[in-house]
Amino acid sequence: MTEKIYCVYILTNKRHTVLYTGVTGNLKARVYQHREKLISGFTARYNVQKLVYYEAFTDPYTAISREKQIKAGSRKRKIGLISAMNPQWQDLYDHI
Repeated sequence: MTEKIYCVYILTNKRHTVLYTGVTGNLKARVYQHREKLISGFTARYNVQKLVYYEAFTDPYTAISREKQIKAGSRKRKIGLISAMNPQWQDLYDHI
């Protein structure tokens, strides 16, 4: 039996002007939902579809805590996280 993985992720739009932070138990499916605008709201309205950052956890409470920590941080701090993991801001969707 494999261990369940929970991910905190950051999505952006084509011009990198909008950042969205979320948490999920199925990163591939959740990003697909955002990309296809199957979830109404912020990401659909602002065309936020590009996965540029994620962290994986085995404990859902740790993942939720980390999501809250990232969300509470400044835009500059989020950009720093993304740039450290993904300097070119490439779409990581095909790599998960």
